[in-house]
Amino acid sequence: MRKVIKFTLGICFILYLFVLIILLFFENRGYTGTNLSLIEYIKNTSNFIPFNTIYFYVQAMFNETLNINIIVRNIIGNIIAFMPMGVFLPLFIRKLNSVTRFTVSMIVIILSIETLQALTRRGSFDIDDLILNVFGALLVFTIWRSNIVQKLVSQR
Repeated sequence: MRKVIKFTLGICFILYLFVLIILLFFENRGYTGTNLSLIEYIKNTSNFIPFNTIYFYVQAMFNETLNINIIVRNIIGNIIAFMPMGVFLPLFIRKLNSVTRFTVSMIVIILSIETLQALTRRGSFDIDDLILNVFGALLVFTIWRSNIVQKLVSQR
């Protein structure tokens, strides 16, 4: 029975990764048709200042200067997008069961994704995306590893 559950979770993880790749690299993202050089593109589209984009969206929300859907999609969407990693990664990679290893791994993974998005012009590098993505993954990781969840799982 455990093997069936692990196999099913493995299929779910593969499907999640497939959807994540589509959302991050193929869904109407980036500016591949631009005539800017790669350096100019990265310079014009990237954010390397922590909380700069988040502050902009929060300010726009209070000033009502930006559609709320854009704000929710960019802030909440970035948190939600990597939440499943908080369960899947430690489940399939046992070495990632510590908070430190998990956090460092998520930072490396998301830094790689952000860099790849900028290099392929399928998005931009935004340090705030990294912050929100790691927060979402770490939140679920912490909840999943908490005693409350372990007690609920062991009762069944």
